[in-house]
Amino acid sequence: MRYLITLVCLLGLANTTVLAAEDDASWFERSWNSVAETYTKGSSELYVPARTYHLRSAYSREKIDSYQENPHGLGYGRGHYDDKGNWSGVYAMGFQDSHFKPEWMVGYSWKAMWGDPSSWHTGLGYTAFLTTRADIGRYTPVPGLLPVASVGYKKVSLEATYVPGAEGTGNIFFFWGKWTFGD
Repeated sequence: MRYLITLVCLLGLANTTVLAAEDDASWFERSWNSVAETYTKGSSELYVPARTYHLRSAYSREKIDSYQENPHGLGYGRGHYDDKGNWSGVYAMGFQDSHFKPEWMVGYSWKAMWGDPSSWHTGLGYTAFLTTRADIGRYTPVPGLLPVASVGYKKVSLEATYVPGAEGTGNIFFFWGKWTFGD
């Protein structure tokens, strides 16, 4: 329950700027309502992790050779376009991390969209999430907030995020495919 409350609070903080015009409800209510609306109005989506790319300038060749960069996994989400044409979604995904161990993630994502969802479209936004990894607190949930970009055609898109970092940590691009079912 503690982790669910943490996720909701994190989603609320990230979503407050989007919903600031609604003065009659608390930020928590607005954020929770946005997440609930996304889930109930959204179409089912399948997420397939495709590639993890460690920046070559931040890691030694030996380290890069030891990393998993083909993260086998799968995810499920629900997403929808609002009346302004922007997309929001909730998701859960599991995949192999860079050390060949399971990583689990649940979150909320929002993107400003350009183009026609029934043809070519691009998006730029953020994802707020909880993730668990073997090398971070032995699967203790950790919150995160990262940028997200996408390019798509009809109901298929290639999505990406960037994990910032320093020498030997972070500096990773993570790519996945997303297929939307239904409207």
